[in-house]
Amino acid sequence: MPKRVLTGTIVSDKGDKTVVVRVERRVKHPLYGKIIRLSKKYHAHDADNAYAEGEQVRIEECAPVSKLKTWTVIERVGAAGTLVTDTASDVDATQTIKARGKAAKAAEATAA
Repeated sequence: MPKRVLTGTIVSDKGDKTVVVRVERRVKHPLYGKIIRLSKKYHAHDADNAYAEGEQVRIEECAPVSKLKTWTVIERVGAAGTLVTDTASDVDATQTIKARGKAAKAAEATAA
């Protein structure tokens, strides 16, 4: 029997060698007919602690590793999109953008 493979987003990487992956699926409501999103969390084994919160990963069904872990992370599908881990570089980037905006306004004012 083939192993199931699911794709989801890592919502927690706090456990040692464990990540929690939220897998969303879209289903049609049986009575109202509206498309709704349902999600479920799976604990997956990450032997190298290589994956971080916010990343899109593919997980595969496996033999039980522990009480909750019956899935293994196979590969990274997408990088963390909105997760900011280094706030110092974020502040530097914001200051750089503001400085460029001020320089552009000053150049515009002198040209006019």
